Amino acid sequence: MNAPATTEPPVVVIGAGPAGLAAAAHLLDQGIEPLVLEAGQKAGAAVREWTHVRLFSTWGEVVDPAAEKLLAPTGWTRPDPATYPSGGDWAEQYLQPLADVLGDRVRLGAAVTGVSRTGRDRIVDAGREQQPFVVHFTRADGREERVFARSVIDASGTWATPSPAGGSGLPALGERAAANRITYRVPDLKDPAVRTRYAGKRTAVIGSGASAFTTLAYLADLAKSKNGAGTKGVWILRRGISGSTFGGGEADQLPARGALGLAAKAAVDEGHADAVTGFRTEAIERDTDDRLVLVGEDGRRLDAVDEVIVLTGFRPDLSFLDELRLGLDERLQAPVELAPLIDPNQHSCGTVYPHGHRELSHPEPGVYLVGMKSYGRAPTFLAMTGYEQVRSVAAAIAGDLASADRVELTLPETGVCGGAGLFDAPDAAEADGGGCCAPVPQLVQLSAPAAARASAEQSPAGGCCGS
Repeated sequence: MNAPATTEPPVVVIGAGPAGLAAAAHLLDQGIEPLVLEAGQKAGAAVREWTHVRLFSTWGEVVDPAAEKLLAPTGWTRPDPATYPSGGDWAEQYLQPLADVLGDRVRLGAAVTGVSRTGRDRIVDAGREQQPFVVHFTRADGREERVFARSVIDASGTWATPSPAGGSGLPALGERAAANRITYRVPDLKDPAVRTRYAGKRTAVIGSGASAFTTLAYLADLAKSKNGAGTKGVWILRRGISGSTFGGGEADQLPARGALGLAAKAAVDEGHADAVTGFRTEAIERDTDDRLVLVGEDGRRLDAVDEVIVLTGFRPDLSFLDELRLGLDERLQAPVELAPLIDPNQHSCGTVYPHGHRELSHPEPGVYLVGMKSYGRAPTFLAMTGYEQVRSVAAAIAGDLASADRVELTLPETGVCGGAGLFDAPDAAEADGGGCCAPVPQLVQLSAPAAARASAEQSPAGGCCGS
């Protein structure tokens, strides 16, 4: 393409995941032509990497209304809204049909490498807002292309950039060298090769969110299975254990999420995992038996493990947006107006109220980060939130500010989120002397009523949505 088209260019949406495809549906509903650029070879490429994990949100909460409207003429019907899809179900039964309906508006194998204003780098003021955006991308065969856009909606998510094991936010010393023994994803223990990797092994699980809960429950089930004798988890937490550690439990208005936390608690209570608290990983070393030894920033060394699963959250890749003028919070890397609403130092997941285009705006007009990427490093993003974001953004781009400003969404009360800030400070209960654990690393055995226990199969996870 040699020059901007004479007709108004499309709105470019980066990422064909749940938020990106919903954005395209809402744009079409507003009479605006979208162009979705997806780096993967299929829609929902990131979701397809956790097909084995069940969401803790129901079908009724993970289908966007505008997308359903677009799908209806094809004869598509939403699965039972009260049931819980797996990542694979979500991708095959919803995301792929939606991408199929959008047709050529979705370009697969198109990895965005840069976004700017045509003829203007980030320094230039003159005529900036009158210039269309230019989006550079690379095709699977290595060809470089560009397309012009009236607006850009970045729904690329954070899946490709997991946070490291190191408590400082940097990879622990030795973390890269031990890459063949470390994974940053919930393992699929139904896969025979993956099952063999962890069966009978001692595995460290670093993290305190839904993914860590899921993994602890999976490892406990493996330990109780026919060929899983000797399987043991070592749960590494950067803070102590208190009443909020396992989420909302039976009080969670997303019951499956509450059950998930209780399943993790049962794994510890039944002896399938030990919890190490107040431990911030500084280094990962190998012992004489080629096993891994985690070393804390205070010099403490844990007993050797065979594998490490790092589930410390994700962070946004902002590299390809470097020529744009973004307004991002210095801590969370989320839009400045949104950051105070989602700051895990101040909020539980249930106190984050719905938001729209105004909270998602930047000094560069016409650019929006939506979906998981809008939360930066903050945890626990619900699909419902992303769908409301893109509805508001699409209305704003269309000039319908009355609709864009009318943000109406009721979110369920949730369990307490664990963000990076919360890891570094004791819970309120602990500050009051009500916590169960000292701030220094130690092994902890918990006790839980039998009625509170749930298996991983009964505890769908993954109710947050990537792209």
